[in-house]
Amino acid sequence: MSSSQNSADQLRVGILGVGRIGSMHADLVANQVEGAEVAGVFDVYDEGAAAVAQRHDVAQFASAEELIASDDVDAVAICTSTDTHIDLLVAAAEAGKAIFCEKPLSLDLSEVDRGLAAATAAGVPLHVGFNRRFDAGHRSVRNAVADGVIGDLRQVAITSRDPAPPPISYINVSGGIFLDMTIHDFDMARYITGAEVVEVYAKGWVSVDPAIGEAGDYDTVTVMLTHENGVVTTIDNCRQSAYGYDQRVEAFGSGGAALSENHREHYGRTLTASGGSSALVPNFFLDRYIPSYVNQWVEFVAAVTNGEPTPVSGADGRAPLLMGLAANKSVAENRPVTIAEIG
Repeated sequence: MSSSQNSADQLRVGILGVGRIGSMHADLVANQVEGAEVAGVFDVYDEGAAAVAQRHDVAQFASAEELIASDDVDAVAICTSTDTHIDLLVAAAEAGKAIFCEKPLSLDLSEVDRGLAAATAAGVPLHVGFNRRFDAGHRSVRNAVADGVIGDLRQVAITSRDPAPPPISYINVSGGIFLDMTIHDFDMARYITGAEVVEVYAKGWVSVDPAIGEAGDYDTVTVMLTHENGVVTTIDNCRQSAYGYDQRVEAFGSGGAALSENHREHYGRTLTASGGSSALVPNFFLDRYIPSYVNQWVEFVAAVTNGEPTPVSGADGRAPLLMGLAANKSVAENRPVTIAEIG
């Protein structure tokens, strides 16, 4: 932490990439996160960067290198395309900056290891943006497991379904459903259980859009994870849900169960002789998860300011990639795949 940051008592964050996610991060840091401020932004698209810089009255840097090198920046938020993450992470580490990097770190395991090695060598804080850990409902399930409220853990079930599939242009560069969508659920499985995954058995098929299959991907998957403590987590994903953005977690134990249910606009219900009705679930991930993004920033800022470990470490970012690569291999070979086979 720089001396100027100490005097201002603010973590000055430079935002790299101001697309939908990066712009959201800039808005949250500027308006909802105590102890932090936006120091400046950079994006290869000048107009987008200019709009965010003007909205928050901050510098628009001419390059990523200029932002990372600036003495006015204490921490770098990497919100660019996945293929650029590691080079930027390494540059930020070598510049001595704290790092907030969106998931996934990379689609290439060797690149992830290069980035983690650079952060370790530089001794800088590194946080990976798995925001669902910071959702109050999901965290309550983790706490119920960790505190023994539901007894001995027996099973975990995670459901994650999007309201509509992304464009094929995105599918083509996403790394596939396991490394793009399910990767959040892989992280949640480790988070909820508190145990590493040792084996992955995955099935994937196309039931929404044939074009997704033609692009070499799946739009519907089911995954069974075996943890080192013997607990099994099941995950089901689909790229299309007719009723909205479906996000649920359940942990079942010897003494009960803990559940994180879908959010709704309101929780009123109508009951009549002909049936009943209730409010729909959200139709967009930001409608559900904005509070979790805020909580994530609050905890990241506190960790960096106090010299404590970041909430989601580089190792936490690496593990879901291993699971995603194992899932791809499992589907291709129609068999369970151990994590040890991958790395």
